Amino acid sequence: MSARLEDAGDRLIIWNGNTEKRGALSPELYACIMQACEMASERRIRSIILTAEGPFFCAGGDLNQLIKSQGMPAEQRTARIDGLHDVIRAMRACPVPFIAAVEGGAAGAGLSFALACDIIVAAKGAKFVAAYVKAGLVPDGGLTAHLARALPRQLSMEMCLLAQPVLAERMHDLAVVNILTEVGGTMEVARDYADRFAAGPRDAQAAIRKMVAAAYDTSEAAQLDHERDAMGHATGAPEAAEGIAAFLEKRKPNYS
Repeated sequence: MSARLEDAGDRLIIWNGNTEKRGALSPELYACIMQACEMASERRIRSIILTAEGPFFCAGGDLNQLIKSQGMPAEQRTARIDGLHDVIRAMRACPVPFIAAVEGGAAGAGLSFALACDIIVAAKGAKFVAAYVKAGLVPDGGLTAHLARALPRQLSMEMCLLAQPVLAERMHDLAVVNILTEVGGTMEVARDYADRFAAGPRDAQAAIRKMVAAAYDTSEAAQLDHERDAMGHATGAPEAAEGIAAFLEKRKPNYS
């Protein structure tokens, strides 16, 4: 099975299969991510975990499929890339946080998927590789945008121009990876993050995701307006009433 979607109550878990090809991209993976993003409109869903069935998170595009693309008209080739980009856009627009649990490594578009997530949990020794240039290709899946926001320019260039692997340990030092685990331990930590999201205020979390995403491309003046409007709404919402009351009463808030 190339991918499957697990409904685990307050969270969805996307398991990337295709283990014989180190989790290379597949239409089934795209479909599972899109389905998860659609299901996230249900208020019971509080987070989505993206991980792999095998020992490698995602090796990116299947080169055998890319060979087939070479004989296609340019419009068809770009349409296939649009399919990937539609998935990335859906992840970024999703109302609940995405958590990447990265074992082994993430390469090419697999790195794009990891960086599109809000939280990255990675096993020690996992490698992050923008592998495109090795095959005479260029990054897609929003990789250059994500790298530019996350890393110094020189390291982004080294990764993209030379396909230089960067270990999870260095990505953690650079604050791209949130937490390191022992090999095989990423899902335990990812589930802990999911528990924490489930205990929090869903609407406030969704608003924060939108605000932080917008801040990268918005002027400070416009972002102040966004914050004003969002805070004005949040202050009058039931989540704030419960959160403030719980703080004053020295108890845990109940956002269910």
